Amino acid sequence: MSSEIRDISLAPAGEHKISWVRRNCPLLHMLEEDFSKEKPFAGKKIALSVHLEAKTAYLCKVLAAGGAEMYVTGSNPLSTQDDVAAALVAAGLNVFAWYDSTPEEYEHHISKVLEVGPHIIIDDGGDLVHMMHTTYPHLIGNVIGGCEETTTGVNRLRAMDAKGQLQFPMVLVNNADCKHLFDNRYGTGQSVFDGINRTTNLIVAGKIVVVAGYGWCGKGVAMRAKGLGARVVVTEVDPIKAIEAVMDGFDVMPMNEAAKIGDFFITVTGCDGVITEKDFRVMKDGAILCNAGHFDCEIDMKRLREIAIDSGEERKNIMGYQVDADRRIFVLAEGRLVNLAAGDGHPAEIMDMSFAIQALSARYLVQNQGKIAGKLIDVPKEVDNEVAVRKLRFLEKEIDVLTEAQKEYLGLI
Repeated sequence: MSSEIRDISLAPAGEHKISWVRRNCPLLHMLEEDFSKEKPFAGKKIALSVHLEAKTAYLCKVLAAGGAEMYVTGSNPLSTQDDVAAALVAAGLNVFAWYDSTPEEYEHHISKVLEVGPHIIIDDGGDLVHMMHTTYPHLIGNVIGGCEETTTGVNRLRAMDAKGQLQFPMVLVNNADCKHLFDNRYGTGQSVFDGINRTTNLIVAGKIVVVAGYGWCGKGVAMRAKGLGARVVVTEVDPIKAIEAVMDGFDVMPMNEAAKIGDFFITVTGCDGVITEKDFRVMKDGAILCNAGHFDCEIDMKRLREIAIDSGEERKNIMGYQVDADRRIFVLAEGRLVNLAAGDGHPAEIMDMSFAIQALSARYLVQNQGKIAGKLIDVPKEVDNEVAVRKLRFLEKEIDVLTEAQKEYLGLI
């Protein structure tokens, strides 16, 4: 076993966090029991790069219970929790990550989980898959396939596949109904404001919240902002999503217009350069900016730092930038993922569903090794449905079942 972490003495605190997650993730707990008996990953190495906090740690333990030799790193320098990383090492897993790593350290840790020649890759944002193809192409032959957690990662995979670059099958976990309908919408919606509220200690009610992007994550953020009493403005580049936002009761306008009136700005697009200098120049004094997209490129932090005549830390995870004599703009968590860099990420019950999809998709890859056609693979419907059925059972809810006559009427038999 090999690892690179900050402090192994933090392991008890990390295990305490993981125990709470285990208590509140019945789907993963069920899979842990099943995998312990079946050992679907026996003899297999799994490289995993996901935000390294307690829920991810429990997923790692579930996969390890299934016989996997785990090589774990984070997917964002500010979302790794050092006590959780230590707890995994104490449990016998190989972990390469620490909080607030430099870009060089982050890439080094990514490389450490790939150089072992993994059979399965579990990715969050696409960094593992990208480096495997660019730095370790000689190890691609070992890879059975992988799973991608995020919209951003799926977009990167589609771009690679379109260019003929993707060399092994990837399951698009983000596209599963039991992932994006709940994780992206309800998980992001709640966790973003968990991060904002604990960091700023300011009220949302009565404020104007500008949400950039109205995909599933943006829908969740807008819904939560409305629930907290905010007036919500949505910015979009997709005309259909813009109409959807209007019909959901929100204002829609270009970012440069929204920049003049917003109190809170939340980017959720997965794109680059969403809030730029022209927007900084018209924002009112005290505007608060944060990002809930995967990479820290949605807010042009480089240019903001360049134009600021002064800057300083106002509170933990809040930097203030004086853009002229009368206006100061505040940015949370350096423009990185606010729900993880300034919070604990999505609620455990939500990630229970997403990570159950991950674990079952990884098992699907092993069970169907050599039989999978194509490189971009949807989560099998039976996997999606299995998670939904089990989740309903844990929620103590029942639904109707089609009769044979109804199935015949619908053309199902």
